[in-house]
Amino acid sequence: MTDPQRVAVVGATGYAGFELARLLLRHPQIEKPTFFLRDTSAHVKCLAELFPQLRGMGDAPCRPFTVQAVAASGARVVFLATPHEVSLELAPQVLDAGLRVVDLSGAFRFREPDTFSAWYKLPAPARELLEQAVYGLPELYAEALPSARLVANPGCYPTSVILGLRPLVDAGWLARERGIVCDCKSGASGAGKEPRRELHFVEVDENFRAYNLFTHRHTPEITDHLGLGLAEIIFTTHLLPVARGILSTLYVWLERPRKSSEVETLFRDFYAGRPMVRLWPAGRLPELQHVAHTNFCDIGFVLDPSGERLVVVSCLDNLGKGAAGQAVQNLNRMLGIEEAAALL
Repeated sequence: MTDPQRVAVVGATGYAGFELARLLLRHPQIEKPTFFLRDTSAHVKCLAELFPQLRGMGDAPCRPFTVQAVAASGARVVFLATPHEVSLELAPQVLDAGLRVVDLSGAFRFREPDTFSAWYKLPAPARELLEQAVYGLPELYAEALPSARLVANPGCYPTSVILGLRPLVDAGWLARERGIVCDCKSGASGAGKEPRRELHFVEVDENFRAYNLFTHRHTPEITDHLGLGLAEIIFTTHLLPVARGILSTLYVWLERPRKSSEVETLFRDFYAGRPMVRLWPAGRLPELQHVAHTNFCDIGFVLDPSGERLVVVSCLDNLGKGAAGQAVQNLNRMLGIEEAAALL
């Protein structure tokens, strides 16, 4: 029989997968997560064999992956910490087996199949899956999560940008015709574990570079969930010589002059009761060290003397609130568990 408090993880060997395992193994209301491996590591019996950091944190059994084995594990919710193309294949099979899915890839984040295929250069997912998928940003879509069968965990960059700008968009405060600049920097773990020349230590250490300008595949996530057109926003991404963390500096013009107290009140009202967003007082700004190894998104801002130009700084851990931590936050909402369980 399935147990609503039991979960399975498919693909626990990447950076986000390891972070997910660490959180689930200490979760007070999740029993015996099972980890399924798709590669030749099928001989591994316990995840601590691959990640000694997990020793002493509880039983972390590993099994060779099949859909039948996942269904027989007693899990009710399955995390797919798998590449986009693998999630495209596996998610329909796992759903057909009667299980719920939290997918950490980008496969089901868009309403239109063509959006995914155009930006990810992969076959489009089935439209019926996109129509039932819930975008897993609890601060915006919490009410849809308890009944969701398929949750599309947001990208790390979009989480930082959307949370930093959504209150302003919803309030109609932005002078959108003057443009919005999202200047974002990420640690190297955001690029995944696949070895590539530009991610070698010698290439990253003591270096800083921009990449994928005007072509980054997280762009349509940002525009979709902010209700913006591509021509209204410039989204730039940079690689920092650090392991983890995202800092997004968001430059906007307001439609009329505002006071700092008005901006702070807007954000505090919007995120009231949202435990994973921490707001800084006007004029104070968060840093990467404040959010590393947490599931918080920290937001601060500075308003210029005219009251028209606003800079918002949004900070998070790309493996926490930007990936695995947010996935657990979504799980908690799906199962009716306190939202911050295992995350504080």
